[in-house]
Amino acid sequence: MEKINRVAIYARVSTDEQAEHGYSIDAQLETLRNYCTLYKKQIVGEYVDRGISGKSIEGRYELQRLIQDVKAGLIDEVTVWKFNRMARKSIDLLQIVDILEKNNVTFRSFSENFETQTPMGRFGLQMMGAVGELERNTIVDNVKMGHRQRAKTGKHNGKVPIGYRIEGSANGRGRETKLVIVEEEALLIRKIFELYASGQGLKAIANQLNREGYLTGTKNPFSTCAVRDLLDNPMFVGKIRYNQYENWGEKRRRGKNDHPILVDGQHPPIINRNLWDKVQLLRKKKSFMPKKRFEGEYLLTGIIRCPECGAAMTASRTVNTNKDGTKVTRMYYSCGNFRSKGSSVCHANSIRKIEAEKAVMDRIQNVLDQPQILKAIVKSVNERKSGRIKPLRDELSGVNARIAILEGKRRKYLGLYELDQIDRDLFSERLKDINSELDNELTQKSRLELELQGDGAEPVPFELVRSLIERLDDLLRKSPFEQRKTLMHLIVKKINLDDKRRVKNVELCFDSETEKHFLSVAPSAEQMAEGAFSVIRESPEYNQTLSIII
Repeated sequence: MEKINRVAIYARVSTDEQAEHGYSIDAQLETLRNYCTLYKKQIVGEYVDRGISGKSIEGRYELQRLIQDVKAGLIDEVTVWKFNRMARKSIDLLQIVDILEKNNVTFRSFSENFETQTPMGRFGLQMMGAVGELERNTIVDNVKMGHRQRAKTGKHNGKVPIGYRIEGSANGRGRETKLVIVEEEALLIRKIFELYASGQGLKAIANQLNREGYLTGTKNPFSTCAVRDLLDNPMFVGKIRYNQYENWGEKRRRGKNDHPILVDGQHPPIINRNLWDKVQLLRKKKSFMPKKRFEGEYLLTGIIRCPECGAAMTASRTVNTNKDGTKVTRMYYSCGNFRSKGSSVCHANSIRKIEAEKAVMDRIQNVLDQPQILKAIVKSVNERKSGRIKPLRDELSGVNARIAILEGKRRKYLGLYELDQIDRDLFSERLKDINSELDNELTQKSRLELELQGDGAEPVPFELVRSLIERLDDLLRKSPFEQRKTLMHLIVKKINLDDKRRVKNVELCFDSETEKHFLSVAPSAEQMAEGAFSVIRESPEYNQTLSIII
């Protein structure tokens, strides 16, 4: 008997594509359904991301669910209308196709008429991906060229900092806009520059501003970074700076450009030139001052939490002098908000480094030494899982009900339009609103279904939890510092303190990837020489994220 191909249909359309090009999810699905019927292929699932950009996998819940089903062996072929429905960037497309091929799943594009079962098909995919990315990059470059030209003529691009607002025409293109000073905000900017010019540091300024109730442009308390960014922004002295960072979306601060555009702007300055020059001289001098360095290995930075505000705690130390003149260094973890934003936001809430790290290690060991504690933890995990599933299912039921109502409305308006009982413009406007609401609800449905699938309704076995914690404890006691810190940040989600600054609980988060790469695979001799994690035993397999509070 001939084997029936199990096909998954994937479709995607972004909001811009719907508006500008008329791309339709329904048209994609109808075309691919007809194709599968013609060639007697069995459709085992339709995965639809509505109103989502193909720039990355983030937020594309249906694509994530598709990949999960591929790894579970439920699919033989993935079919799309066009290859760029799967991904815009060649590297993302090839990575997704690589996952499919490793699981013996074929990738097929209907419009480009190729599939990855043959060498020529794979070659065609790579060429098409390269052409698609070239087209996208060309559009991006054209947009950037327009922004550069605006910057060179002294006009702003995008958002403006606190102290200014945008005024201009309502043509939607921003061509006739101009910057005007918001005087009450400008007073704050001048105050920050004058405080720094008087010798105050970044932390002292942030602390004072927060104490006096000022907020940043995003309505958050001031941090040292927020103060620094304002002091370094030449817009306040009447300049336009553009392209300070290249490809910010991917490289962030690593993409700093040594030769950005810096020209006289068409907007009025807030800071006079003398004050600006004084501040920049101080900034330059302070940049050469030696940074504070801490000796010692801090294992828990970033994962131990302040008991007062919940911020991550950072390394700190004090140096005390004994009566005989000898110096004693004491190491602590202190609130990151206090160190960055000052005492008006939070307090130090310091805990000694040795005490904190010992308490965490002892907590893990106590759980292993006392099976009744671990059994109670596993019971709590399973109760929490079952308690979480019902609200998700209830929410999903509500979403499905709203989807049914919206689809009914859409059919109603389509019927009225066919009978010529509704004005065309009104029909178009109402259909656009309904489709927008429908896209939002379908995205929520995809998110909820993915959460329900990932959460796992099956109870967690006691032996699995014991095995994971036992091997974590073994590695933490035997590995060198760098490996221990890596493991801590991979598996320990956060460490909470009580109001007496003692370790209250430790939240561990295991998933199949960390278990596979750090807790199961026994390394070779060469890997051991490079400091890889050594593991004695293997554990039961599982395919879910497991959160445990000990």
